[in-house]
Formats: sequence, structure tokens, C-alpha cells
Amino acid sequence: MGRDLSLAPCGLVVERVETEAAGLLIVARPALATAACPTCGSTSARVHSTYRRFLADLPAQGRAVRISVRTRRFRCAVMSCHRRIFTERLAATAARPFARRTMRLESIVHHLGLALGGRPGQGFARRLLLPVSKDTLLRVVRRHAALPVEVPRVVGIDDWAFKRGQRYGTIICDLERRRIIDLLPDREAATVAAWLTARPSISVIARDRGAGYIQAASDGRPEATQVADRWHLMENASAAFLTAVQRSMQAVRKAVGTDVVDPQVLSCAERRQHSGWLRREEENAAILALAKQGVSIRDIVRRTSKSRGLVRQVVRGGRTDVFRSRQCSLDPFLKQLDADWVGGCRNGAAL
Repeated sequence: MGRDLSLAPCGLVVERVETEAAGLLIVARPALATAACPTCGSTSARVHSTYRRFLADLPAQGRAVRISVRTRRFRCAVMSCHRRIFTERLAATAARPFARRTMRLESIVHHLGLALGGRPGQGFARRLLLPVSKDTLLRVVRRHAALPVEVPRVVGIDDWAFKRGQRYGTIICDLERRRIIDLLPDREAATVAAWLTARPSISVIARDRGAGYIQAASDGRPEATQVADRWHLMENASAAFLTAVQRSMQAVRKAVGTDVVDPQVLSCAERRQHSGWLRREEENAAILALAKQGVSIRDIVRRTSKSRGLVRQVVRGGRTDVFRSRQCSLDPFLKQLDADWVGGCRNGAAL
């Protein structure tokens, strides 16, 4: 079959058309030999690799149509660009980046959603051989809706990870409309302060209690009200509560009478954990005994051969460990079972 450019959207060259059980498959490729880097905009002709990208298209001859595009990955020729390898973008009239539908099919789906809504549009689209659900119709309508440009008044500032543990930035959200406003490339106070200075409409800033964001909010919008972020308040309160409960667990276990552990009823793994717990308890008791005698932390470190941080943690009451054996559903009935067994009952079903 000849290469009929009308079969595919603009910017694609048709190589062949195949018949499938579910419809037609159009195998195509981009018309241009080069591609522009989406980061720096430079043109590159150095192909790194290729892969197949499948796009749903308008039906033809009563059959569903898919387009298989041989998409290329290019190497960026600019050494200063941090994007070393990029995927070529198709023409704007063909498909959006990461899209699974062509733009002409997207337009039909958009108009169906506007005219019929979700569930009625889904039924009508099925008759037209358009594989879209009611949620997809509503999602496309929301995507094409023009968002009103409104100045932010209440914003939330926090850090977020480009790559966890290595590179962090700043995320700024509009708390009244619950959407992200901007992503800043770093967590520097000067960067955040400059962003706040350029937006005089901001009157309330919700942030964590980090010194950098405090300085940024004070410099960028000194007249704005700074409030503690609710998530960080709850996180700090829950952490403080868990720490207090953990430090009091030994007294709680003694009060309820569960501080005595019988090694005979423990499994092999629990015995190892219990022995480690006993060893740590002996170490804590020895360190606390020396501290009560007035021995300095330096001398305690020298006598016990423990690290200074560990000794300081024990002295301040921070190293509290509670042994928790695995609970079994038979624990409340062990005494009764033992009594029945000693009484001569050997029938498992009866027990």
C-alpha cells in the first residue's frame, strides 16, 4: 500500500497498514530527521535508541484504529544541559507528550464530554468505536477547561525531593484552591524570599518551623502572617506522644503485671530478641548506677567502653526499650488447656 499521508496526523509518515483482529494498525514514523531538546531547545540528530509508542486514533471503515509510532530518543548536544537523553516530541497536531490518543481523537472526546457528559457520553462513544470511559470524558473536559488566573492569598511552603537524600527543592501551594503554584529549584532562603516579594497579594504563609523558611518569609513578606503548618504540628505532637509513651512502657507493664517474661514460651527468634533486650537492660542499669554516683559522662564512656552518644542517651532517659513477645490467640486459654491436659484430656477436638 502506498504511503497516504491522510491516514496519519500531520508530522507522521505512514509506512504500512496492518489488519488486526480488533481493528487496523497504522505503522508510522516522524517525518523530521531531528528533534529539539525540551529543556534547552537545541536541535539534535544523534539517535540514542527507539521504541514503539501506540496512539488511539479515529475509527475507519467501521474498525478501531491504532497508530504505532517508532519514536526515537536523542542525545542532547549541549554539554551544559542536564538532560543528556530526551525523547522526541511529536507535532502539536499529532499528540501531546505522554498522550495515548491523537489530538484529533482528543478533540472528539472533548466535544462528547461537553455535549453529553460522563455516562451518556460513554455509551455514545462505544457506538462510535471510541474506547473511552465516563471518567476519561470528564477528565478531558477538566483538562481543557480554562483555569481562572487568580492571585494567591494563602500559600503553604515546604521542601520536596527531586531525588531523595540528594537534591531538594521548594514546593509552594495555594491552600485556598488546593493546587500547586510553583516549584522552586532549591531550598535557599533568598530564592523563596524573592518569589514572595514578587507576589504582594500573599497575606498568610503556612510553613514548617525550619530556620530557612522563617527567614525567607520574614524577608519576602514581612507584613504577612506566618502560621505553623498543621501537618508538621500533628507530626511533632504525635512524635512527642509516642516518645512519652515509650519512656513509660516499663512502668505500665509493671502496673498491669506483664513485665515478667517466661523464656519457656518464647520461640527461638524471640529468645534471641529477649537475650538482647536483657543485655541492653544490664548496660542501661550499669550506666545509670554510675551516673547516680556522680561519675561524669566521659568517665562512664571510659569505664563501659560505650559510645558517648549512647551514654548520653541512657543518662537522659532516651534509650527505653520494651520487649514485646508475639501474641497468640491461645494465650488467654493456656492455663485452662494446661489444666485439662494434666487432667487427662488428650483429645484435640475436645480441647
